[in-house]
Amino acid sequence: MPNLRMRDHMDLDAIFKAYDIRGRIPGELNAEAARRIGGAFAAFAGAPRIAVGRDCRLSSPELADAFVEGATSVGVDVVDLGEISTDMVYFVSGAEGLPGAMITASHNPKDWNGIKLCGPGAKPIGAESGLAEIKELAEAGVAAAAAEAGDVSRADYRDRFVDHLLGIVGGGNIAELDVVVDGGNGMAGAVVPQVFDRIPANLIGLYLPPDGTFPNHHPDPLKPENLEDLMAEMQRTGAAVGVAFDGDADRAFFVDDRLQPLSGSTTTAIVAKWFLAREPGAAIVHNLITSRAVPETVRRYGGRPIRTRVGHSYIKKVMADEEAVFGGEHSGHYYFRENFRADSGILAMLVLLRALSEDGRPLSEMREEFEPYAQSGEINLSVADQQGAMQRVASAFGGADPDWTDGLTLAWDDHWFNLRPSNTEPVLRLNVEAASGDEVDRIVGEVEAVVNG
Repeated sequence: MPNLRMRDHMDLDAIFKAYDIRGRIPGELNAEAARRIGGAFAAFAGAPRIAVGRDCRLSSPELADAFVEGATSVGVDVVDLGEISTDMVYFVSGAEGLPGAMITASHNPKDWNGIKLCGPGAKPIGAESGLAEIKELAEAGVAAAAAEAGDVSRADYRDRFVDHLLGIVGGGNIAELDVVVDGGNGMAGAVVPQVFDRIPANLIGLYLPPDGTFPNHHPDPLKPENLEDLMAEMQRTGAAVGVAFDGDADRAFFVDDRLQPLSGSTTTAIVAKWFLAREPGAAIVHNLITSRAVPETVRRYGGRPIRTRVGHSYIKKVMADEEAVFGGEHSGHYYFRENFRADSGILAMLVLLRALSEDGRPLSEMREEFEPYAQSGEINLSVADQQGAMQRVASAFGGADPDWTDGLTLAWDDHWFNLRPSNTEPVLRLNVEAASGDEVDRIVGEVEAVVNG
């Protein structure tokens, strides 16, 4: 680590989150903050060279330039990857053994921005794995201490990235499916057309050109209203499947031929089955709010399900410890051992298309075996005292032992729910699963009554 000289203290509590850095522009996150974080990250990483990419937000060029300036000021060289998707930064980090940084706020509104960081080999950096130390360095203010500033070079890894993805999936075996892809004017558009140039499936593009004003809809496919245009285009074209990406393209969401969205749990189960056909007995990681159908599917097809907390840093660590081939989250993050255990929305899309091609049935039929239960989806409950509310719920519901692995999970033979605190706002996030929709509604109402009481 270079010798560091300190400047005036800056309070960065508002923007350092559990898994990344994120805040409003310019009040919470600005060029000076990015400059300090760039120097701090370069000093923390202790590598002679780092890779930096950015999304298409209007504030991203300024923040990226400041981040690079901070990194080079402590004598570290920077590979400028330009305007790319987050999963491409992870690829470069893994393929080249470089620490990586991505300037992005993912699915947040256009007046937000942020920074995602990883160690060499796409190793996750979160609050418990380096982010707290980087924050301390940035707050103190890492000043230029190197005798000579680092150099900046530019590189385009898109062709190598596509080669890498198709080497995992075998894109030539994908059928000539019509696929509507809604890029949301985010970073999927930087690479998705090149992917479809190399596979038999037919791309029907929607909002692919990156545009940081997000003129068509907010780049958050978790919200149903942001899938409306995708569904309309699928209906118009009779497409076999629809794909919606978030702003930085590390998450993908799918819609079947009957215009019904797939949950992250359903996609996780489908992809898990595909991998287990190729690697019998493999470990599959899933977080604790995925459907029970996920571990049941893994066991049914001869795999070993492993449950973990929500969040990429936890999933990636468990995948490494258990040598898992795949990991999935209900939120639409999908992690792949052959992708340096990093998440990739584009790779998830390719695996789903390959699985659909091999099955031969429409996606609306293929999905049925993976959805035996009804789910609430994630419900946000506003509450000031998160821990107190969870304790009240734990006391109010009998017949199940509380599991405090990540918030509160209570499980019975025919239903379960998880109630966990947000890291960024005064809400509890509730997920319920039961045998029927009516039962889900009943449980949601009872939990809400205790939380609000």
